[in-house]
Amino acid sequence: MTPSATPAYRRLSVEERRSQLLDAALTLFAHRAPEDVSLDDVAEAAGVSRPLVYRYFPGGKQQLYEAALRSAAEELRHCFDEPLQGPLLPRLSRALDRYLGFVDEHDTGFSALLQGGSVVETSRTTAIVDGVRRAAAEHIYRHLGVSGPGPRLRMTVRTWITAVEAASLIWLDEDKQPPVEELRDWLVEQFVAVLTVTASRDPQTAAVVGALAGDGRD
Repeated sequence: MTPSATPAYRRLSVEERRSQLLDAALTLFAHRAPEDVSLDDVAEAAGVSRPLVYRYFPGGKQQLYEAALRSAAEELRHCFDEPLQGPLLPRLSRALDRYLGFVDEHDTGFSALLQGGSVVETSRTTAIVDGVRRAAAEHIYRHLGVSGPGPRLRMTVRTWITAVEAASLIWLDEDKQPPVEELRDWLVEQFVAVLTVTASRDPQTAAVVGALAGDGRD
């Protein structure tokens, strides 16, 4: 009788194991606030022992949370990393599709994971989140074709990024209504609106709005 085949066991590399633990943590943080997730929960979700989690994250839950936050932040940074080709507003729409897709995927954990308000929040986690906002702003300046944004344009772009975050959280509270495509279009329209308001006070922003109008005529 032929012996039954035994599934081959593959030992994970250090990076693969670390990635596995981070994926498990992010999945948990996507549905529960960080303070409600224990290392035992992460170990169980990853199918490993608690000591193994400590081996990779000797700083315990705080280190694991910060590592998971960095991983999520890196994903969010790439949301606005759109090729500089074609009209601006469709590019912005595609970036928002990715951003809102992340919000949708992480659902109720989005606030705790990226917006603060957690008992495990520190100056380091705040800096990680602020880094995402700054990276998004830098991407937008590049899409606007502006290498040296002045204070009014910087304030306008960063205010809009804050509005996107707030709208995302409210959207989750409202059971993901309106439909995500409508939310995306509304946020794009808001971007044009705030630029237009600033343009009346700032020549640099006025030039940006003029270029957007030219895009619309192409």
